[in-house]
This record gives sequence, structure tokens and C-alpha cells, in this order.
Amino acid sequence: MTSVTYEEKSMIETKADPLEASFAGAEDIAELRAGMADLKAKLDGATIAAARPALSGAGTRAPETKQFVDRYLRHGNTAALEVKALDGATGATGGYAVPTEIDAAVDSTLASQSPIRGIANVVRVGSSGYRKLVAVGGFASGWAAEDAARAETATPTFAEIAPSMGDLFANPAATQQMLDDAAFDVETWLAGEIGQEFARAEGAAFVNGDGVNKPKGFLKAPIAAQDDDARPFGTLQYLATGVDGDFPAASPEDILIDLVQSLRAPYRGGAVFVMNSFTLAFIRKMKTADGAFIWQPGLAVGQPDTLLGYPVVEAGDMPDIASGSTPIAFGNFKAGYLIADRGETAVLRDPFTAKPFVHFYATRRVGGQVSNSEAIKLLKFAAA
Repeated sequence: MTSVTYEEKSMIETKADPLEASFAGAEDIAELRAGMADLKAKLDGATIAAARPALSGAGTRAPETKQFVDRYLRHGNTAALEVKALDGATGATGGYAVPTEIDAAVDSTLASQSPIRGIANVVRVGSSGYRKLVAVGGFASGWAAEDAARAETATPTFAEIAPSMGDLFANPAATQQMLDDAAFDVETWLAGEIGQEFARAEGAAFVNGDGVNKPKGFLKAPIAAQDDDARPFGTLQYLATGVDGDFPAASPEDILIDLVQSLRAPYRGGAVFVMNSFTLAFIRKMKTADGAFIWQPGLAVGQPDTLLGYPVVEAGDMPDIASGSTPIAFGNFKAGYLIADRGETAVLRDPFTAKPFVHFYATRRVGGQVSNSEAIKLLKFAAA
């Protein structure tokens, strides 16, 4: 057997070291590629999972909402829930503030089904009352030369706007068997029931409320025939049709044009007509002398119907056409009517009063009042 010298052995080992290093480098590269492939697969999976629509009720609610629904609404467990006082004066009775998601659903229902809320000025207040000072007749002003003395202006007269407040409540009920059913969407059901009942009650109050523990409706404000310069603050102007309980026989649409023009130009930009369906049906049949309808349907989905170019809001609580009634209002309700909402909706679970039904006593504090009597006009079906 041929022997290998020391020099030859050293030379062989020297040549083998780079070869082994190349194999080690290849193994490292293979591991790196495998790791990158695994990471890419995970990222692709996360992207697909994020793009895939979530199953109904799976991970779509905030944790506080899920806790409120699963613990309190379904089973009456009050642990870790935030307690809110239902009585703004004494705080003696307790309730639970609903989570933001449920409260937002209630607000959405109110905005869509409460017609006056959808067009009025809505403010959030943190106390039991709301006060606003308004300068009657505006502030005095004048003109002067650049270097001339300025005369003292008259002191403005202020009036206080304090919307009448009241507790609006609803009391929907469900059986415990319904609440125990995991497929029963308690959150949507409760928000819908509360929102619809609130919308019905406050819609009536914003129009005809007497102001006693409830909002004061704009039709309960004092009315007079004088124009804006002569009328007392807080008194709405009305225009008479000239016929008791009816439109004029000749050119009945002319009185509607007069109603529009009685509103000052700055308010007409956001003005709307408000009436019930019976009055609207009567007006939709009106035509001009050349046979054109004065009422026009919305030209696209979501666009309001218009009367003389202004949107028409249908409010079922407006009165019918009758002797001495005021069934048609025209004005800028954003400027003319103020709605004050205090805080959020609170719910008290009651499983005892009407077993086997579980009642959910929901309440929120709401107020309303005419804030600018120049911004709303009424059409009165009277001789004068």
C-alpha cells in the first residue's frame, strides 16, 4: 500500500476545508429558504383569513359589548358592569349604560325613523338641563370713518333657551328561553325594539309635546300673523289660507309659494316642508295652470321628494287639514328647533315582574324646544 507523506496529507486537508464549508453554507441556505417558505405560508394564510368574511356573530363585537350581552342581557350577571344612575336628580336608582355599539344602533334607528330628529339641531349634554343665551334682534352695529369716533352701541337683549327635558323610556320583553338560545341575536333585537319605541314617542313629542316632563313640540309654541320684525321672541308666524279648513279654490298652490317666501333667504337654504301623509296626498294632486304637478318625486334612490324645489318630510304626528289647524310647516329646523340628548341609553333587566318574560327597562333623557322662531313658518287653514 502506498504511503502518504505529511506534506501530501496537509495538502488534502487544505483542499477539503473549502468543500466542507460549501456544504455547510448550502445547508444554511436550505434552512433559510425553508424558514422563508414557512413565513410566506403563514402570511398568506393570515391574508386569506382577513379577507374571508367572518361568520355571523364570530369575533364581530367589541369585548365590552360581548360581555354586556352574554353576561347581563342573557343571564343577569352584573359583575364588572359599569353602573349608571337613572335618576339625574338623586342617583338613587341604578341602571347599566349600554355599550357604544348598541347605543349607536339605537341612535341610528332614531335618526332614520324619528322625522324631526333627522332635520333638527341635536346636541349632547352632560347634565340634567341645557341653557343657551340668544341675542334677540342680533347685535347693534354701525359705520364710521377711519379716524372718527365710534358711537356706543345699544346693549342687546338676551333670551334664554332651556329645552323642556323628560325621561324617555321603553320596556321590551323576551322569554328566558329566547335569551338562552345562542342563535338569538339579543343585541340587534334590543337595539331595534328600543330604537323604534323611542322614535315613536319622541316623534310625537317634538311635534305636539306640551313640555311637561317631555320636549315641547314646535306646534305648541305661540303663533301670530305678524312678520319677523313685529312678533315677540319665541312666537312662530303663520299664514292663513283665507278659507276655513281648506285651500283657496283658485290657484291653491299660490299660498304655498307665499309660505316659502315668508321665510327669510338665509334660512331657505336648508328648509324643508313637514306634513303628514294625508296632507301630502292632497298636495301631490295639485297642478299649475299649465298642468304641471307642483310635487316632484326624487329622481334617484335616496333622494327626497320635493315640493316647489324643497324636500318634503313626512311626519305622522302632524295634524290633518281641518278648521283652524296648522298641518303644514316650512322652515330650517336645524336653525329653528333644538333637541338636547343627555348621555347614553341605560338598561335595567327585570326578570321578576312578568315571569316568564324578562323585561328590559331602557331610558334616556331628551329635551326639545323651538330655538329660533324666525326659522319655522306655519300654514293655518283659517279665514284669517
